[in-house]
Formats: sequence, C-alpha cells, structure tokens
Amino acid sequence: MDGTAGVSGRRVADESVLDDPDTFAEQDPGGMLRFTASAGAQVRESAALAAEANLQLLEDEGRPRAVVIAGIGTAGRTGDVLATVAGPRCPVPVIPHRSAGVPGWVGAADVVIAVSASGRSPEALGAAEAAHRRGARLVAVGAPDSQLQSVAERARAPFIPVPRRAPARASLWALTVPVLLAARTLGLVKVNEADLAETAARLDADADRCRPTAESFVNPAKSLALGLAGSIPIVWGSSPLATVAARRFGDTLSANARYPVVTGALGEAGRGRVGLLDGVFGGLVESTRDIFADPADVEADPTRLRLVLLRDGGLNAEDDTDEPLAVEERRADAVQTLAERRGVRCDVVTAEGGSALERLASLVAVPDFASIYLALAHGLDPMAVPAITEMKELANQ
Repeated sequence: MDGTAGVSGRRVADESVLDDPDTFAEQDPGGMLRFTASAGAQVRESAALAAEANLQLLEDEGRPRAVVIAGIGTAGRTGDVLATVAGPRCPVPVIPHRSAGVPGWVGAADVVIAVSASGRSPEALGAAEAAHRRGARLVAVGAPDSQLQSVAERARAPFIPVPRRAPARASLWALTVPVLLAARTLGLVKVNEADLAETAARLDADADRCRPTAESFVNPAKSLALGLAGSIPIVWGSSPLATVAARRFGDTLSANARYPVVTGALGEAGRGRVGLLDGVFGGLVESTRDIFADPADVEADPTRLRLVLLRDGGLNAEDDTDEPLAVEERRADAVQTLAERRGVRCDVVTAEGGSALERLASLVAVPDFASIYLALAHGLDPMAVPAITEMKELANQ
C-alpha cells in the first residue's frame, strides 16, 4: 500500500471554509460532523441497550475486589471516565488497562470490563479471554455479532452491544455509558437516569451551538478551531475530570486534524511542562529574523503555542471540603496569568452542569467539534486517516 495514499490538505488553514457549509458535504464525506452531533442520542441508546443486558449477574455476586477496564484508544478512555466519575472515595480500585491480557493479580474476586467499538481489538479480546480463564467476572461492550460477543457468550457474561455506525473516536458516549451502568450495578458510581438525561440534553444543546450553519462568531467550536489554526496546542485540565477531557481533546486533535498536541493535568504541568511557555515557541521569544531580508522569503506567521485551559469548578458530591476546588482554581488563574505575561494566547472552556457526567460532557462537546472544523479548514477529511488504516494493516490488527 502507498503510504501517502489519501493524504492531502493545506499547510495554512482556510478560514473561509468554515462559513461555507455547502462545502462540508464534499470535505466531510464520511459524516464526522453528523456522528459527533449524535452524542446525545448515543447516551440514550446505550442506556437503553445496557438496560436490556443481564447486568443482574454482576450484582448477585456482590462488590468486587477491583474493577479493570480493558481497551485501547477511545475504548481505553472509558476507563479514565469511570475512574474519574467514581472519584477518590470509590470503595474499590478502578483500573484502566491498555495492554493485552489483564494484570497478573486479577482473579475470581475481580471484575473485568472489556471494551472495543469493533469488537475485535487485541487488547479487549485478550482481556476477556484472560478474565474467563481466571474465573473473574466479565462484562463486554462492543459491536454486535463480533469476536468479543462470542467470548462473552462462551463465558456466559453480560454483553452490551454498541451498534457500529461511526469510528470509535466518534463513539465515546456509546462506549462510556455501558461502562458506567455496569459500574453502577456494582455499587461503584451514583449515575442515575436524571444524570443521563441531563448529559444527553447538554450534548444536544452543544451540538446545536456548534452546528455547521452557525457562523464562526457565534459558533464556539469554529472559534476555537480558528484560534488553534497554525499553532502547537497545549491542553491542560484543571481537575481530574477536566484532565480526562483534555486528553480526549488531544486524541481528536491528533486523529481528526493531524495536529501535534501536548495534554495533561494542570497540577503536573506546574511542576515542569509550564516551562513550555518560556520556550522557543512561546510568545515572547526574540525573533532572529533578518530585518533586511526579502519579505517574500520570511515566514509571515511563525508557529506559536496556543493554550487551551479546561476548567472544572465543580466538586464531587463525595468531597467534604472546598480545599481541592480552591487549589485547582488558583492554579488555573495562575497559568492564565502566566500565559498572558508570555504573550501566549489562551482559550478557556469552563464546565457546566450538576453531575460529574454532565460537566464532563460540557468540556468534551465543543472541543470534539473544534477538532473536526480544524481538519476541514486545512482541507483534510476528518473521517479518513490513512495512517491509522495502514498502521492496523501493518500490525495485522
């Protein structure tokens, strides 16, 4: 296979494309915008499918010693979501696992949740097989009539089908909701029907705000995309919940828009990575450009950092002190001040909503759309990523 087949795009983003929705059908033939707009519907459908699965088997055997969520890519992110929504007061460890098989200590006292949008990822299949051999309780989430469903049937384990209508990266909510509801059955999270309904409504509302026909000056996703165009994005989350959203944004910026990106927790960034603001891509680094050079030979807009700060001012219901919130807010204020002093532009997305799940949705929705609009501005098809396909072929996955 030709490694450059299907690779295209413009080095400089064309802002005019984003206010010409008639061109989207041509530039987004796979429908990534449409799939992303279905996030609210994914929440509702997955909740209904989980309700039809025989999750009672989990509850009958009581609380596990630990829960392992096995998967990679977007499927792996579901484990991060569960660990964050469950919070530090969760009565058992919640462990995302992104390698084939399961940790060596997993046994009959534990639960393994294997997640794969396609139902055939080696990581999820290996974990499901290992859980079955070791006598651990198993829950499988993935495409119906897949290899993963076959493993679940052999193990007589609950299987929650996720209809494969979109790439995994556009199916975050379809994969996440079953994981959360399995954990609820085990008594690990307090996610009720009202939380799911409010989360779905939040995703619907953000999809409407970010719709293709909304012009850039009123569309937060288009505005964010235009701000990021030509930059090196740094995305930091102010809390554990916001950090999950930051890493999700890094996933979609890389896959959809093909942008290099730095992501992580703001607390960790303050111990080292904040030094990026002083580096050669920062806003105040003295230019070495020859003032007598021919303007035609000089790059008009050298690449600079662009900071995206995801702020979550909410507290987990289990917390009994405002101190974690105060620390996170002070850090967020400090990094915004630093960025301003260094001449690095900063975009802020602030969480809204009552439950942890709704707040997460409010931090994920606009960035998801922004990654697609950024791809379109560069003339890239956000659905077709030749390198991903080629990588799977080369690795025989």
